[in-house]
Amino acid sequence: MEIVILPTADEVGRAAAAKIAHLIARKPDTVLGLATGSSPLAIYAELAVRREQGLDVARVSGFALDEYVGLPVAHPQSYASVIRTTVTEPIGLDPARVHVPDGLADDIEAACAAYEAAIGAAGGVDLQILGIGANGHIGFNEPTSSFSSRTRIKTLSSRTREDNARFFGTLDEVPSHCVTQGLGTIRDARELLLVAQGENKADAIAAAVEGPLSSMVPASILQWHPHATVIVDEAAASRLALADYYRHTFAHKPAWQRWDA
Repeated sequence: MEIVILPTADEVGRAAAAKIAHLIARKPDTVLGLATGSSPLAIYAELAVRREQGLDVARVSGFALDEYVGLPVAHPQSYASVIRTTVTEPIGLDPARVHVPDGLADDIEAACAAYEAAIGAAGGVDLQILGIGANGHIGFNEPTSSFSSRTRIKTLSSRTREDNARFFGTLDEVPSHCVTQGLGTIRDARELLLVAQGENKADAIAAAVEGPLSSMVPASILQWHPHATVIVDEAAASRLALADYYRHTFAHKPAWQRWDA
């Protein structure tokens, strides 16, 4: 696992976007796993700038991590809407290549299986973008989620609903259920890229990066992945015991391995 610590939240977004752009330049038909929430917004804004500067995204595909169950697609907080307004339209992706789980399906189990099949048919995810919840969840895989889980319906924890209430008018408006890619689905991506900003994520980052591999911290599955990168600002890195070592290794990264340009 590569840990990159940068001074500010804006620099986290720029560095993560640079890594993604580097991949797209090498593989124009890149398949991205798309996270929502506040953490990746700076990534998408920077990718939009890079597209204006010539980054070719015509053949890039995307698969969203999750979707609320029962929320109309037109609702501004449905992830279909959020992905469209923060990713697809600003970056200029082909809408036909961007997929979101179906949270309105009559047969949720069948819809989850179909989503897994669609990811497989696309050749799998090349790079999965991730944020992290304060309780260590990724996607909507709450603590105790199986490391081998696939796309499925999940009940959101009280803490996750409270954290997401800021996007809604009241806590009561936050759905109780979601469809999410499983930890096994996420682990299958060829690369994982997790970003976090702010001191409120510091405990979760420390547990995921330096704590034991545990279903109580779903993000700790990154320790089990051969190509995982975690990019955080100083505040989110404030609980890391080996922060100085991570800064040293990134500063002395060989030129042929660098992607932060």
